[in-house]
Amino acid sequence: MSKTNLYKIYDNSPKIKQIVDGLQQAKQKIQLNGLIGSSLSFVTQALFKKTEKPFLLILNDKEEAAYYLNDLELMIGEQEVLFYPGSYRRPYQIEDTDNANVLLRAEVLNRINSRKKPAIIVTYPEALFEKVVTRKELDKNTLKVAVGDKISIDFINEVLFEYEFKRVDFITEPGEFSVRGGIVDVFSFSNENPYRIEFFGNEVDSIRSFDVETQLSIEKQNKITIIPNVENKFFQENRESFLEYINDKTIIFIQDTELLFSKLDKLFAKATEIFENLNTTINHVNPEQLFLNQKEFIKKSLDFSIVEWSAKPIYKIDKAFEFYIKPQPSFNKQFDLLLNNLNDNHFNGYQNYLFCSNENQARRFHDIFQTLDEANSENIRKQYHTLVLPLFQGFIDEENQIACYTDHQIFERYHKFSIKSTVSKKQNIT
Repeated sequence: MSKTNLYKIYDNSPKIKQIVDGLQQAKQKIQLNGLIGSSLSFVTQALFKKTEKPFLLILNDKEEAAYYLNDLELMIGEQEVLFYPGSYRRPYQIEDTDNANVLLRAEVLNRINSRKKPAIIVTYPEALFEKVVTRKELDKNTLKVAVGDKISIDFINEVLFEYEFKRVDFITEPGEFSVRGGIVDVFSFSNENPYRIEFFGNEVDSIRSFDVETQLSIEKQNKITIIPNVENKFFQENRESFLEYINDKTIIFIQDTELLFSKLDKLFAKATEIFENLNTTINHVNPEQLFLNQKEFIKKSLDFSIVEWSAKPIYKIDKAFEFYIKPQPSFNKQFDLLLNNLNDNHFNGYQNYLFCSNENQARRFHDIFQTLDEANSENIRKQYHTLVLPLFQGFIDEENQIACYTDHQIFERYHKFSIKSTVSKKQNIT
């Protein structure tokens, strides 16, 4: 049984079709109740493929956002799913900015601005709390370079200094560039890998992205955009909420609306308190210009279609849909209990899926079950399917009659999430 067949169960679901029909209308407010664990990811990927609209997923916190990001990357592909993190550790502490997160934020803004095909943006309250540079300001401070352009190295040098890029011998992180003969290496804030621009006289001869560690080329580019640090104080004056920046056709999914509102207000109150205690001799920008509060979020969000995943919706709902899904049972590493459960599911007409992190883990399940009941091993193999698909959390979907269990929950192991970052690369370079 392949992953594709499992996705098709949701892609072809009549309930998914009804939700898609609802989302084709503007400014719809929909409630989806009962989605547990990675069932939320299966439903989201099906809706995304069918609506062909941009999605903004607001999860409860960074960790949960990262887990669902990884789920969707596996299901849809990394190019279609973007992570939008917070950049500050504390409001008004510019030196406390996380550079890797600034790059991820800029990458999202650049993707939206480039008007490429729709993507899923995964985020959380602390990230939305920070306002972003306006589209006009970003356009004004974006350097576009294409193969064949007549442009001098001196001009690029001047523009990058104006963008507050730092000239170094070898680039290691966003915001740096180097010039050697007819070659300019630049690490834009809009891409996870730096670019190498080769000149023939005053003409751009070739552009390619390359790996910082190995210096080897990754892929050729016809045109690139170089943007500065969008969280820089240089941009502080002109800011807008992320909801003003995104496409008006974007569908906003909220895991827990009440929690989101509460977090925005707490963060805003904290920012206001810090602002009031700042040194008055320096002119600081008001919190309203830099940060988003609950009231402003609600006002802006009403212009979008919204899907609430919670049991208690806050918005006035146009349509509600109930999913009949239970969490994965706990087996406390007792594999005889797991085997009995799979057997019961199979007897009741359910398809069993064991999501594994790799092929070795899949073989381990086969070996364990064979040891438990060697005489009946052939029949046992027919009762479940193993898939190499390391998802966040298992679930039992009563409506579609499928039981999806994750190996890390069965073995009671910690399931790691991963967010792409250039920081680890920088630390490897001497």
